[in-house]
Amino acid sequence: MLRILLPLFFLLLPLAEIAGFILVGRRIGLMPTLSLVVLSGIAGIVLMRIQGFGVLARLRRSGQDGHAPGKELLDAAMILIAGILLLIPGFISDIVGLALFLPPVRTFLWNRLMRNVVVVNVGGTRPGREQQQTGPQRTIDLDETDFHRDGRL
Repeated sequence: MLRILLPLFFLLLPLAEIAGFILVGRRIGLMPTLSLVVLSGIAGIVLMRIQGFGVLARLRRSGQDGHAPGKELLDAAMILIAGILLLIPGFISDIVGLALFLPPVRTFLWNRLMRNVVVVNVGGTRPGREQQQTGPQRTIDLDETDFHRDGRL
C-alpha cells in the first residue's frame, strides 16, 4: 500500500503547491506571494539554527547524564526536515515545516512512533526491568606490582 501511495504523494505534492501559489497569488498579489516564499526560506534557516543548537545541547546533556538520546535524535531529525521543508518553495510544505518546529507536534510524533517500537538494550533485557544475575559478581583488585605482562599469551 505504501509503495503505491508514496509515488502518488510525490506526484501530487508539486501540483498542490502550484495550486496554492495560484490561490494565494490571486488573493494577495504576485509580489507579496513571492515575498512570503522568500521569508519562509529565511525563517527556515533561522529557526533551524536556533532550535538546532538547543537540540545539540540537549543531546550533549543526555549523553553526560547517561541516558539514551532517542528523543533528542528524533527532534534533531525533525528540525532538519522542518528546515528543508521551509526552504522548499510552497505553502503546503511551509505549513508542515512550521508544524514540525513546534515541540508539542514533535512530542506527539515521538509518542506515536514509540507505540510501535520495542527498545532492547545490549544486555538483552528491556529497559525498566532489572537484569537477573546469573552468578556471583566478582571483582579482582590488583596493585601495579601484583600483575605484569610478559611476551607470552
